[in-house]
Amino acid sequence: MPLEKVGFEDSLKRLVVPELCVGCGSCVAFCPMKCLEYSDGLPRLVGRCTECGICFQVCPSCGPPQEEIERLIFGRERRTEEEFGVYRRVVVAQTTDRRIREVCQDGGLVTSLLTFALEEGLIEGAIVSCVSEEKPLKPVPKLATTVEEIIECAGTRYVYSPNPLAFREALARRVRSLAFVGTPCQIRALRRMEIIPLKRYASALKLLIGLFCSESFTYEGFVVDGIKRKLGVDPKDVKKVNIKGKVLVTTVEGEVEALPIEDAKKYSWNCGRCGDFSAELADISAGGVGLQGWTLTVIRTERGETLLKRAEEKGLIRVRPVEEEPKAYRILVNLSRRKRRRLLRRR
Repeated sequence: MPLEKVGFEDSLKRLVVPELCVGCGSCVAFCPMKCLEYSDGLPRLVGRCTECGICFQVCPSCGPPQEEIERLIFGRERRTEEEFGVYRRVVVAQTTDRRIREVCQDGGLVTSLLTFALEEGLIEGAIVSCVSEEKPLKPVPKLATTVEEIIECAGTRYVYSPNPLAFREALARRVRSLAFVGTPCQIRALRRMEIIPLKRYASALKLLIGLFCSESFTYEGFVVDGIKRKLGVDPKDVKKVNIKGKVLVTTVEGEVEALPIEDAKKYSWNCGRCGDFSAELADISAGGVGLQGWTLTVIRTERGETLLKRAEEKGLIRVRPVEEEPKAYRILVNLSRRKRRRLLRRR
């Protein structure tokens, strides 16, 4: 794909100023001149821009349209009746690994697939989010290269994490095969990177796992104001956060405090320009909607299906047909519709 020669000043800065930037960090991660840095959730120009056009092409808020990417990935565009994108199969899955069950968010599928891929030599590392050592509950991008590191990063962080930034570390450490786990906007940016293509990054990317996402939240709002001030829970004492109709905060002592979802929405990250709930461009999409202890799993590509089948054959995961969980399936459809309609209303 020929690059459109648009520099940061003439393209992305127009998105940053009116607050259209989603803060994914892809433009920073893939800038060949390293003239951008990530600061306060936004890209900043700190060096000389050569107007190569890469930042514009990988940006999930611009670049090539989704339909073009769908044709390249799936061989066709999403049909109107496909409410949550192109897919091969939908199942519910659960890890069989006790270590993962103890720390996972729902069914532990994503962590199990990553550890399996690493142990089988399919990948040398995985880009995920982990918790900051300085600020409790604050996610940071992480390049995990051991099973222990992957398990340490299990669970969901509802505060936004710019995971693509970890690509620079992967490149510096010469990691040749990668899995990536991220939100729909981040998956969209990486697919755009693949079709340019930026070969030194694209050749290493072996698997994209997308996370269901209605919206993400800011740290100062969700954690500092919501959990600490309103609920009176010290973030250091939080064992797990989950959203099941409301925000459920479980402490290390086993107490559960609830924050109304309407209150949490006040802390929303800049997600209003995204109409993708289920990471429609991923190899595998996953989330715990409507389920307890299981992961609703959308298998979209051949490589995603091959990986899941191999993990199941090894006995690392249990898989059941989605027809056994009709409520979860309905929630997936409804949330996908809602997010797409929200985007259309903004246009």
